Amino acid sequence: MRVLFIGQAAFGGDCLQALLDQGEEVAGVITVADRPGQKKPNPVKELAIARALPLLQPERLRSEAAHQWVAKQRPDLLVLAFVTQIVPQSMIDLASWGGINFHPSMLPAYRGGSAMNWALINGEKETGVTIHKIDAGIDTGPIILQEKVTIDPDDTVKSLYFNKIYPLGVKMVAEAVRLIREGKAVLRPQDESRASFQPVIKEHDVQIDWQQEAGSIYNLIRGSNPAPGAWTVWRGKKLIVWEAKPYQAQGTPGTVLKVLEDQGFIIATAKGSILAQRVQYGDSRDKVPAGQFAAAVNLQEGELLGS
Repeated sequence: MRVLFIGQAAFGGDCLQALLDQGEEVAGVITVADRPGQKKPNPVKELAIARALPLLQPERLRSEAAHQWVAKQRPDLLVLAFVTQIVPQSMIDLASWGGINFHPSMLPAYRGGSAMNWALINGEKETGVTIHKIDAGIDTGPIILQEKVTIDPDDTVKSLYFNKIYPLGVKMVAEAVRLIREGKAVLRPQDESRASFQPVIKEHDVQIDWQQEAGSIYNLIRGSNPAPGAWTVWRGKKLIVWEAKPYQAQGTPGTVLKVLEDQGFIIATAKGSILAQRVQYGDSRDKVPAGQFAAAVNLQEGELLGS
């Protein structure tokens, strides 16, 4: 079975390696185009070159050049691992079996490009990995494999992804390809009555509303780490709260209740409080311990955030 791989980043590189280790015939590899001044390596590109695999780095998957290149590789199956562009139906149709995609949720719940963010923000206790056949929709194709993972109370998007979703996803991508090659893949249509779609998360989605309860704000902070970062305003500049935890204290929402030099500073919410532990302020690129920040800027008890 001739596999055409489309992916990027470390996850894409590990998925491609897993397919090669499994003995799959990789007919070609597509990854993102290089950027001017790019210093960060592209693991997918590096592996393709090392294994002398046909490689394409198009600006757009919808380009005619990309279509013609894929047709030339005569694929039986497209395998998508961390793909941020929509693969056109015309390209999917070039593969005799079609294509499969990795998605970090228990589809049909949390379709879209920020599934893990929204699951954390909404306070979910579990999520998972789905490998599904791709179609013209966004994460709508029939399911091949699914497996759940728990979301721990202190998980962030970063920890959820790297500790749970990532390793499971690599294993499941390879397993799905094996099942398809052996003719054992069973397709299960998604239940549209349970479907939900969330847009790619943006900065305006994660502004902290101190009138909410501490639990909701804590989930927003977890669901915005490592990007885009839950934020508020202090002294006219943006203050991003990267790490925090709920705290038992009460006061006027948005008010700094106490500065704890070795821990951070406490901010009141509508119910309970938040202990900010790591922050980033203004134009600075540094994420610093909140206690260190408070001392450096002389943050005072009684100051108001969010205005």
